[in-house]
Amino acid sequence: MGGATPARGYRAPAPDPASFVTWPDDFGTRFTLFVDTEEEFDWRLPLSRDARSVTAIAAMPAAHLYFAERGVAATFLVDHPIASSPLAVEALKACLADGRSAVGTQLHPWVNPPFDEVVNGPNSFTGNLPRTLQAAKLANLTAVIEAAFGERPLAYRAGRYGVGPETFELLAAQGYRLDTSLRPAYDYSAEQGPVFNAVPNHAFRAGAIVALPFTTVFTGALRGQGAGLYRVLGALPKGRGAAARLNLLSRVSLTPEDMPLADALEAVRVAAGEGLRVLNFAFHSPSVEPGHTPYVRDAADLAAFWRWWDAVLALLDRLGIRNASLGEVLEAAAAK
Repeated sequence: MGGATPARGYRAPAPDPASFVTWPDDFGTRFTLFVDTEEEFDWRLPLSRDARSVTAIAAMPAAHLYFAERGVAATFLVDHPIASSPLAVEALKACLADGRSAVGTQLHPWVNPPFDEVVNGPNSFTGNLPRTLQAAKLANLTAVIEAAFGERPLAYRAGRYGVGPETFELLAAQGYRLDTSLRPAYDYSAEQGPVFNAVPNHAFRAGAIVALPFTTVFTGALRGQGAGLYRVLGALPKGRGAAARLNLLSRVSLTPEDMPLADALEAVRVAAGEGLRVLNFAFHSPSVEPGHTPYVRDAADLAAFWRWWDAVLALLDRLGIRNASLGEVLEAAAAK
C-alpha cells in the first residue's frame, strides 16, 4: 500500500490545557476498567502472525462475574484474533449481558489484515506504519467487530500503545469517540515506539476524540519531581530500583500486572488527592488464566491477581470513587 512512512519514535505532544475535559460536578471522581482482550503468545519470543490462539478467553466470563458482582463495568478492547473467533465472541457476549460493559477495539497490527508490512518490533507500533495501511487495518478490524457484536465500537487502544501523529484523525473517520492508548511517563523510543513523557493523566479532547490516558502516578517522597527525575534515574545503574526501595520515587500504573499492591494503593490515594477525576485501570485478558502472560504464570500468581483487586476495589469504595462505564464516561465528557 502507498503512503509515506511516519517518523518512528513519535513524541506525543502535551495537550493544550484548554482541551482538558471538564467533568460535571455530579459525576464525582470515578474509575474505569479497560481490558486488553487479545490472543495468547509467548512474550519472550518475536511476534508472529501465526500466534492467534484465544483459549484463555474461556476464563473471562467467570472473571467478569467477579467485577460485575462489585458493580464494575469493563470495556473489552478486542483485537482481530478475538473478534474473528466465534467461541471468543460468544464468551464476551455473556459478559456484555450485564448491560454496562462494552466492546471496544485494540489493534495488534501483526495479526490484523491487510498484511502488507514486515513483522518486526518497529512495525508492531501501528503509528509507525504508512497512513494508508493504518487506515486499512483499522477499517478491517472495526468492521469485523461490528459484524461480530452487532454494534460499532466507540473506544480504541493501539496495541503496545502504538499511536502516531495520525491516530486520532483516523479514529474519528471510523466513528470512534474515545482513545485510551496514551501511557503517561512511559518512553518506548528504545524500540522505535512512542514517547509519552509530555502526556498528563487528565482526559482531554483531540478533535472529535476524547483521550483518556492509562493512569500512571509517581509516588514517594520525591514524586513532585516526577518524570524528569525518573528519566535521570534510568541512566544510573539500578537507580530506579534503589529509589523505589527507599520510597523516594516509584512509577505506578493502575494495573495488577507487575505493580505491587502497596504501590497501587498509594497511587490511588495520590491520584485522588491530586484531584484526578477519572482513574483508568487496565489489564490483559490472558492474565485471568495462568500460563499466558509473565504476570500470571501459575495459580499463586492468579490468587495474587485477585487479592490485588480485592484490596484496590475496597480502597476505591472507602474513598467514594465509583466505577464508570464507557457509556457513562462518554455522556459525562459530552455534558456542557
